[in-house]
Amino acid sequence: MKQTVLSILIAAAAAVAAPNAALAQQASAAAKQNSPSQMVLSNSTRILTTLENRRAEFTANRAALRQFMVTEFNQMFDRDYSGRLVLGRHGRGASDADVKLFSDALAENLMQRYGAALLDFNAKLQTRVKSETALPGGRGVRVSSEFLRPGAEPVPVDYLMRQVGGQWKVFDVMVEGVSYVQTFRTQFDGPLSQKSIAQVAAELKAGSMQADASND
Repeated sequence: MKQTVLSILIAAAAAVAAPNAALAQQASAAAKQNSPSQMVLSNSTRILTTLENRRAEFTANRAALRQFMVTEFNQMFDRDYSGRLVLGRHGRGASDADVKLFSDALAENLMQRYGAALLDFNAKLQTRVKSETALPGGRGVRVSSEFLRPGAEPVPVDYLMRQVGGQWKVFDVMVEGVSYVQTFRTQFDGPLSQKSIAQVAAELKAGSMQADASND
């Protein structure tokens, strides 16, 4: 169950917390709308509603689904910072250009691999925000939430977020304690020990190497 939910949520992570343009306009009159917790709560509801309302369209038109996901991902996920965290020791001293190559390739690979899983996402899920706590060293905040599933145990999902240009962005997602960053750092440690960042990025982009969200 953990691997399945992680796979879906990694693909949906940015969309779940992505900023809604209408909400952003309303937020000018209510500062709390800009809080990380409020973003997670209000927009997780929005994304699930959108998936349900457009399920038939997305099922018939996978290009529309991909465009929806990519747009949301680009708006919300701090992909370069997250990518550097995934690179870990291999990213020390790496150029911003190489980090961007890897980050973009990883994101695109995930969209291709797990995008269709969104169509199986249970739109009857509800989100409950439990807490918002500061991360050590002023690195940002952790928003702890739960996905409530009818007839099943809640699924704990934590979003690690930091401010970039005055906007809160997600840089890691933890589902039942399993971290997006740590999962992929472990997976790519071997390939990055043998190949350059650019080579690994090229293989991800070509599909000859796959990002695997399961950590079996």
